[in-house]
Amino acid sequence: MLDIFLQTLPFFMLIALGYGSGRTGFFSAEATAYLTKFVFYFALSAMLFRFSANLSLGEILDWQFVLAYLAATTAVYVLATYVALRRRAPLTEAAIEAQCAVVGNVGFLGIPMLVLLLGEAAVGPVMMVLAVDLIVFGSLIVILITGARDGRMSPRILVTVALGLVKNPMIVSISLGLLVSANNVPIRAPVNDFLSLLGAAATPGALFAIGASLASKSAERVAVAGWLSLCKLVLHPLAVAIAALFLFDVDPYAAGVMIAAAALPVAGNVYIIAQHYDVAPTRASAAILLSTMASVVTVSLVIAWVTTLIA
Repeated sequence: MLDIFLQTLPFFMLIALGYGSGRTGFFSAEATAYLTKFVFYFALSAMLFRFSANLSLGEILDWQFVLAYLAATTAVYVLATYVALRRRAPLTEAAIEAQCAVVGNVGFLGIPMLVLLLGEAAVGPVMMVLAVDLIVFGSLIVILITGARDGRMSPRILVTVALGLVKNPMIVSISLGLLVSANNVPIRAPVNDFLSLLGAAATPGALFAIGASLASKSAERVAVAGWLSLCKLVLHPLAVAIAALFLFDVDPYAAGVMIAAAALPVAGNVYIIAQHYDVAPTRASAAILLSTMASVVTVSLVIAWVTTLIA
């Protein structure tokens, strides 16, 4: 356990460095926004493209894996929604809370950390988790919020969802990489070196950006944020473990990676969605802040257990 904690500690130290830079004002909110944009559109996209270009769709598309993750995540999503509605929260706020409960920081934190800690073979399973989060739950929250406000479903909602997916650089880079792989298109040495160099900036850049963005987050509605953090850091990986290990036929290594990915703290893009639609942004902000702080311990515990599972 101590060894795993020491291996994960540098990742959280980079987050802490970004947080300190943001809190002291050395790194402004504007600078954080531009760094995040660089990582999101360039560095992380280069890393994802390079990873997926060296994989085939057959290597990563495992329907038992997808169904296990989808079933477990849906169960926690429904639970978080039910609890929010029992508090008489509007459906729009319940959708934001449910998103906090299940969507982790796979892109900015999970891919760099889990690939380094669990090995290159973790790339495929992590990318499948990311794809399900983006395509299924990223679409679902837009549908729920827009549908609740309009009072009905309309083709306009589906167009909004489709455009959001097409414009997402993570989806685009993974799709292009798999297309290159499927057609056996060779990647020339200068291009490969360029992608390696640019992709190498993703890990430190993403972690620093996470910390700097947390500096502007508040911890209002602590009780609700604590419940959502519990869902994300404990209930979500627990549900995924039950589904992957007992209910579906998932390879033990892939199951371990899936569980580790499910244990990641709340994704920062949940706050962006909440702010965009003006639905409980401070609640999402607090959940991101608390879950990220607590994940220093909880993620280390889960990864330590997962390494014994896949050894």
